[in-house]
Amino acid sequence: MRLPAMGIALFVVAAVGAACGGSGGDDLSPGGSGAANGSGGDDGGFGSVGSGSGPTSGSGQNPSGVGSTGAGDACATHRASAELQPVYLAVAFDVSGSMGANDRPSHSKELKWDPVVAATKQFFADPASAGLTASLTFFPGAERRRMCSARTYSSPDVEMTPLPSDAFAEAIDDVTPGPDDDWRTGTPTAFVVEGTMSFVQQQRRENPGKYALVLVTDGYPQLCEGSDSIEAVVEHVEEGRQDNIPTYVIGVANPPDDNPGNVDNLAEIAAAGGTGKAFIIETGNPDATATSFRAAIDQIRGAAVSCTIAIPPAPEGRTFDKQRVRVTYASGQGEPRALAYDQECASGDAWRYDNPANPTQIELCEGACNAVQSDPEAALGVDFTCEDVIEIPL
Repeated sequence: MRLPAMGIALFVVAAVGAACGGSGGDDLSPGGSGAANGSGGDDGGFGSVGSGSGPTSGSGQNPSGVGSTGAGDACATHRASAELQPVYLAVAFDVSGSMGANDRPSHSKELKWDPVVAATKQFFADPASAGLTASLTFFPGAERRRMCSARTYSSPDVEMTPLPSDAFAEAIDDVTPGPDDDWRTGTPTAFVVEGTMSFVQQQRRENPGKYALVLVTDGYPQLCEGSDSIEAVVEHVEEGRQDNIPTYVIGVANPPDDNPGNVDNLAEIAAAGGTGKAFIIETGNPDATATSFRAAIDQIRGAAVSCTIAIPPAPEGRTFDKQRVRVTYASGQGEPRALAYDQECASGDAWRYDNPANPTQIELCEGACNAVQSDPEAALGVDFTCEDVIEIPL
């Protein structure tokens, strides 16, 4: 799917003019405009409106953004583009020997590392990932004596990079061992989570947006003299969740014939991270493993899409009226349909304000959010109307 995070077209339709109760107009703007009164700007700002009335009035060049209107003119429509909150994924990737050292059947490179890496590379290079920014951190670290330190993982192997990008495949190739005995040992999960969370917090201060951690591993935390426990991992991801940094978990299971159950504990991490359950990838058939991994990544890519929209400024000459706002949703070339306003989100297919007393953002409720996240051709609209269309609870 094509990521909606940056690709979604968000149209802001602002109704302005001297006679906002005029006749005519479309069915999305009560008391709205004639069929073609003016045109919207295409430079990221609000366009200007031509003078006169009727269905064919042209676009004016008034830099103030509002042209003169004759008596009886309907509200003219303006359109501006806006973007959903940017999304950043910090990926922590297990490169320990159990992923492919070939020293036992459950460590088969052919069955685990190769298909997982192929799907991971595809995600980072996929044009459908456009709009995402991601980083990549390998664990354990290259130096054994430093692998049990969060500081080792506070600087990723690939810094936050807009996708798609080939930098990730190059880094994975560089870290992939040649001889089987060159694989790194240990799974310092608690420390990579702690270090990556620290990195994310710093990044968010510099570049605000929606951040999430994606943990890819094939088993239990181990080594580090007992300080690398599942309880320690859970503690760190809970702290991240409380700081609005969810953790997604992809568990790479052992082949069914050797040492099953290696990823049973990962459900605790995903639950503590606020993402429900871990994605468990079965191994034994490389093609099926790669397909399952891609499906998990696609779900994470969709779920990571922000459902928060900053309220764009009202057109020049008007002030924002929170009761004169309508939010619409369309898929592809389909007709836009209005979403209900529901400040309590009792209806999932609805939207609400972040703060009804003094709103600055529009938030999609669960049903509408899910629709946007799963629709590669989603288009949202925000109409500024000439009359009250919603009632804000006191």
